[in-house]
Amino acid sequence: MADDAPGNAFIDLSRTGADPELQRVREVAFAALRLAPGQRILDAGTGAGEAARLLAARLGGTGEVVAVDHRRGDVIALDFPGAYFDAVRCERVLQHLADPDAAVAELARVTRPGGRVCLVDTDWESVAVDGLPRGLVAAVRGHLLATVVRRHLDMGRTLRRRLVRAGLREVTAVPVALYFADPISAATVLPMVNPMIPPAAGLIPPELREDWFGALSEAGERGDFLATLTMWVATATA
Repeated sequence: MADDAPGNAFIDLSRTGADPELQRVREVAFAALRLAPGQRILDAGTGAGEAARLLAARLGGTGEVVAVDHRRGDVIALDFPGAYFDAVRCERVLQHLADPDAAVAELARVTRPGGRVCLVDTDWESVAVDGLPRGLVAAVRGHLLATVVRRHLDMGRTLRRRLVRAGLREVTAVPVALYFADPISAATVLPMVNPMIPPAAGLIPPELREDWFGALSEAGERGDFLATLTMWVATATA
């Protein structure tokens, strides 16, 4: 799994993967894969590997889960024969790639006819925060989207289109809204609300950092903080 959040060099991937909101997204993805005993599954872009371990547990000790990370493989040039996997899963990877459509085509290539391809990614333009001064939120959000988050800000909502254009069948797309009612819980997925992320990460304009984290603390104490982010689960049949 590739960690999709800005400032990702400072993020604990295992903690992010354990977040209850992200687990809800994964449950949608696991259900869409239609897992069955004895299947061979690819987790492309596995990162810390916690999702691959969950997939293995779902197979009940049968079948095989192959976990590929950028240090040991390239999602655009996978070292597997065609139609090798019964199902392929790729979470929060495509948004980082220069050519995500080439990756989708490669994932489809290694999936057997009738197998499932499941893509999970983020719509960073959906980030919303309430309980803080609107002008401050607008400034920080604008900085985040313009200078920190790179590649494809809208990847989540484009997944369905990419699967359709890759020639896959039975394409579905499900939006899952992540909801955080306090800054502490939000910080596991949205590092721009995490005060432990150092200034060098560049998530917050230096001149706004004190005001931003002060406002976050106050909203948390009042109990009126809210943050949301939409992720998409798109699935198709090869």
